[in-house]
Amino acid sequence: MTGTGGQSQRLVLVTGPSGAGRSTCINALEDLGYEVIDNLPLSLAPRLLGGPPLSRPLALGVDVRNRDFATDRLADLIDGLAGRPDLDAQVLFVDADEDTLVRRYSETRRRHPLAPNDPPLEGIRRERDLLGPIRGRADVLIDTSRFSPHDLRGEVERWYATEGSAGMGVTVTSFSYKRGLPRGLDLVFDCRFLNNPHWEPALRGKTGRDAEVDRYVAADPRFEDFFGRMRDLVISLLPAFREEGKTHLGVGFGCTGGRHRSVATTERLAAALAAEGWRVDSRHRELERQAEMARAVPSVRSGTEP
Repeated sequence: MTGTGGQSQRLVLVTGPSGAGRSTCINALEDLGYEVIDNLPLSLAPRLLGGPPLSRPLALGVDVRNRDFATDRLADLIDGLAGRPDLDAQVLFVDADEDTLVRRYSETRRRHPLAPNDPPLEGIRRERDLLGPIRGRADVLIDTSRFSPHDLRGEVERWYATEGSAGMGVTVTSFSYKRGLPRGLDLVFDCRFLNNPHWEPALRGKTGRDAEVDRYVAADPRFEDFFGRMRDLVISLLPAFREEGKTHLGVGFGCTGGRHRSVATTERLAAALAAEGWRVDSRHRELERQAEMARAVPSVRSGTEP
């Protein structure tokens, strides 16, 4: 399924919890010229993507309301897309924090699709459990907790405007080598040679987003030379990747625990690329995983109470 001119067919799979803004994203993509299919049964996706090429990019909307939805089936679909050279596929995961989702359901007085006869919080937590493995496969994660619908549309346009009106998007991701490499990375750098803040009691409980940890990592005598060379290399390569036809590039930084060195370096590179005018997003896989686990604890300890 190759698009016009022999280029890979561009595909965006949009998913996320109910109430986070998935429909707004779908509508925004349609306005950008994407062929949009929402709530396609997962069993039909392989047939669709094995059909004739389209003359414009394609967006598929998927959530737990889809007929024959199953987490494993969606995960298998995503993993299969990543291995196809004829597709330029990305997963857009639209999320929001628990309090925001509860508030939105309260304001609209809608019933949650997974808990039509129970408080929305129960459905929200069930849905988070179902979508957890999918969130971890996201190429682009948009947290809409503080977004208006207008803000969200602007963010979608920033990432997915059609070719010619927007440049390549870059996602910079931190991770722990203990849990393996995240999917979709094109360039990977190992930060384990830097001094580890974990061994400093005052810094162990903090992350690379904290100024004290950032300063500690940057104070390593090897950091300045490493970061400068790496930053210049990435900046020099980005135009070449864009000219080659890539619409999205993944850069990863790994360390032992994925909380300190890789996080600080990720934040620094993301800021440097943004200053150069690139569309850039930063992700921290282990911090996101920790936050998800922390959200699950109250439901385990106290049932349905927030």
